[in-house]
Amino acid sequence: MKRRDAFRALAGLGLVACKPIERLNETVEGVLLTDRPASEDLELTPIEAFPGYHVAPAIPEVPSDWSLIVGGMVAKPLELSLADLRMLPQLTARIRHHCVEGWTAVADWSGVSIAELAKLAGARATKYVEFRSFDAPSFSSRGYWSSWDRASAFHPQTMIALTMNGAPLTAKHGAPCRLYGSVKLGYKLVKYLSEISFLDKRTGGYWENQGYEWFAGV
Repeated sequence: MKRRDAFRALAGLGLVACKPIERLNETVEGVLLTDRPASEDLELTPIEAFPGYHVAPAIPEVPSDWSLIVGGMVAKPLELSLADLRMLPQLTARIRHHCVEGWTAVADWSGVSIAELAKLAGARATKYVEFRSFDAPSFSSRGYWSSWDRASAFHPQTMIALTMNGAPLTAKHGAPCRLYGSVKLGYKLVKYLSEISFLDKRTGGYWENQGYEWFAGV
């Protein structure tokens, strides 16, 4: 059974909307997490047909002083440029994107694994990883963000993506880099990434704090 199907079954019982057992839902979905192989047989979605979303009034522009901050419970905090990220070992995976609205799309993504960044920063074996963005809505200076469980963040296909279908990310799809992976719904895949933190406390997220499921597995 896929985690998405299990979640729907719980929803049918009225369980996912009940806060006291949200942690139970998280545990169930975590057990159903699997190391799935790359889906190389999937047909690519034309780039113009792959939607792009942001919460800012317009497509966010990369700050002139942008760098990716890696911190939290780490021995060596990092501040990485795009050139630094490109010099690290890269992974590539063809992944089907699942949007909470019901549509899907397929692309090839390449970038640096979360595990590689954790090793470089000397991250402790924390339970959670938080991802923050410079994509901010007009009513707040706080950028879009989300947090993941450790198992999903360290999944073999979870990465800080630098390219899409072999080309550098465009502004529409989260340049200069974004979080990507095969085990979460689209709203968990933070674009316009600015900061990664390894944490022992579970935090929420832009949509999660508005009632969306926190685990959001597929």
